[in-house]
Amino acid sequence: MQILTEIHRTEGVNTNGKVIHRTAVRAVILRGRDLLMVYSSKVGDYKFPGGGVDAGETHPQALARELLEECGASLLRVDGELGAVIEYNFAKEADFDVFKMTSYYYFCEVVDGFGLQKLDGYEKDLGFKPVWIDVDRAISINRSLLNLDKTPQWLQRELFVLEHIRRYR
Repeated sequence: MQILTEIHRTEGVNTNGKVIHRTAVRAVILRGRDLLMVYSSKVGDYKFPGGGVDAGETHPQALARELLEECGASLLRVDGELGAVIEYNFAKEADFDVFKMTSYYYFCEVVDGFGLQKLDGYEKDLGFKPVWIDVDRAISINRSLLNLDKTPQWLQRELFVLEHIRRYR
């Protein structure tokens, strides 16, 4: 899959050091100019549904699980690849120098309607809920949150992908 960009969440990260890696998948679901996004009622930002790939899981399996958990939505199909974003940060684990996360973005379709969400604790705390939002509005809102004291770590990544979609769709 094409690498769209690399983001250094924190300056000074030694990307050549000992790496702990996480693989994630993110669903890009378009209906006209509207995207299915996960809205945080606490922060006010929008993120693509998705998350970490569990051991033994394929990317489509992880997309289906994450869509069900975060949106209560059932994956109908994966329609293709958008691209990947690599992020670097300092590792929290003592034996590692760098945390590297690769997020793979896929165009997907879902069944109409939302069922019950199965949110993790931090997702509940952030007030995650699925919403359809115009791509330009999501960009505008996410951009306005960039310089807050408690900007979500994913905001820069999601803003980049939103702008990429607007540019090439």
